[in-house]
Amino acid sequence: MESNTLDMSTKITDELINERLEKLGFGEKQANDEEMAIDNVLKHFGVEITDNYSIHKADFSIYEESTADGYEVWVATHDMNHVNVSENVYYYDSDLSDVLVENIRYCNGSEDYPHVVYVSDVNHSFVEQAMEELFVYLSERFQEEVVEQLEKEGYEPANTEY
Repeated sequence: MESNTLDMSTKITDELINERLEKLGFGEKQANDEEMAIDNVLKHFGVEITDNYSIHKADFSIYEESTADGYEVWVATHDMNHVNVSENVYYYDSDLSDVLVENIRYCNGSEDYPHVVYVSDVNHSFVEQAMEELFVYLSERFQEEVVEQLEKEGYEPANTEY
């Protein structure tokens, strides 16, 4: 009687994928360590987030301002000297996570010349939400690349849900 089971060492498994993802900095170990996950996201995109106000250094800024009648609004801009109210001012901070994600994803930062983002409150929930979203985005992207690479190396899919 012939065995139809393949050697498990030639199959793509969740463990093998995670092992490769961890080498890239986007596996389960990093997903469970918020500081490590944030560091890997920022390093990947060549971004530095700071709450140290330096108008000449920041490439993008997100900060809170008060209106003349006492309301708090958020400003997200590339140029703090030229704020467009209809494009750069946000009444709700819940929109800022998407703004930060978009800015980071499409910046041209590098390790030598980081894209500096000034955020007046780096501990605000929108910063954490943006980092989580970017980590998930990169993890999924790298997972696809890892599976493709494993298949090129001769591994066979163990299942279709990675």
